Amino acid sequence: MKSKILAIFIILSLIVSYTIKINATNQKDILNTEKLGDINLIDTGEIEDDDEEVDINEILETVADIEELEIESKIALIYDRASGNILYEKNGNKQTPMASTTKIMTAIVVLENSNLSDVVTIDSKAAGTGGSRLGLKKNDKITVNDLLYGLMLRSGNDAAVALANYVGGSIQGFASMMNNKAKELGLANSHFVVPHGLDNDGHYTTAYELAKMADYALKIDKFKEIVSTKSTTISINGYPKAINNTNQLLGSIAGVYGVKTGFTNGAGRCLVSACERDDLDIITVIIGADTTNQRTADTIKLINYAYNNFEIVNIKEIIENEFYMWEEINCGRIYVNKGVEKELELLLEEIPYEKMAVEKEENIEIEVDSLFYLEAPVEANQIIGNVKVKRSGEVIEVLDIVVQKGIKKKEIEDYLIIFARRLLDGIDYKNII
Repeated sequence: MKSKILAIFIILSLIVSYTIKINATNQKDILNTEKLGDINLIDTGEIEDDDEEVDINEILETVADIEELEIESKIALIYDRASGNILYEKNGNKQTPMASTTKIMTAIVVLENSNLSDVVTIDSKAAGTGGSRLGLKKNDKITVNDLLYGLMLRSGNDAAVALANYVGGSIQGFASMMNNKAKELGLANSHFVVPHGLDNDGHYTTAYELAKMADYALKIDKFKEIVSTKSTTISINGYPKAINNTNQLLGSIAGVYGVKTGFTNGAGRCLVSACERDDLDIITVIIGADTTNQRTADTIKLINYAYNNFEIVNIKEIIENEFYMWEEINCGRIYVNKGVEKELELLLEEIPYEKMAVEKEENIEIEVDSLFYLEAPVEANQIIGNVKVKRSGEVIEVLDIVVQKGIKKKEIEDYLIIFARRLLDGIDYKNII
């Protein structure tokens, strides 16, 4: 009996010892994976579910009768590309994870710092990246161009790591390039740690700054070409591979020409869309939707709201016309005391954009304020007034009115010349000072 108990004890000890050894080995493997840059490169279960089919027609019928804009997603925004103004926002300046919409910045940095024809050899870091994947394996060979299509259409996290390592030398090096670009673009509330968007501490943006990123990126012809592509065929190791865009609004909603989907547990379901109809060009942002259907429905609501309520006006033309009318009437009334010249040449600061979206039938007011008495000398570029642009009573722009050409103060010789001329003309010199 004792021998049987001893045998059972030995067997149990061996099982426990083997289990501990296996767990230790697994933990070591995980730590080694994480040491690829102390970032999340392993499969955490945070995958893109953007291949999930949605019935666009059913969603369109659902939102068709909605009169007031009701957005269920946690964060939403409409951005006017013409002016950079926000047309609608819900928590638009709240810092948030942004999942694979991160890849907008990834693509910007790659496009500005590499050659599309370069061939990249896939390393183990890229091949082992979890989440949504293009399906790259170690030692695969693929061009930067095709990696970008895999990045933006298929949302390949493996493509993101491959590009980051190739362009930046490492994940950390590429993240530094992303952050430098964000600083250059004035994105004070964005910070990047990874190129793919898997949830990581310190990796965040806002809906507003994400829209600004997308706006900048869409000015790059190649970026716009990629994100507006519904499907294409790339080449890996010389073999063709067909891929489809995860953005299901492409080809389904009039005017939509991009940009990027995303999903992680931290960010929820996200979608940055670009849409242009007539002259109105907008970017919409949804972050934190609970379902793909909700994300799609909320995006369509934003698009419908924008085109039902806003129109483009040439604000530069409106401002210039109003200013020139004011100048014609009032410029001669501005008195420069003791100035060599009597008339000023004025210049209006240029508005930073030509057109802007305004609500239909919205009242645009132009208000001109200026000094009418100046003491010589008057310096060139001296500010003497401003033009306020008001939309429904709210000031949206203030433009300086400056003196284009300086005016000197009269010296004694100037008075002597005037005195001589008037004396010759028979004018009482007592009235010349």
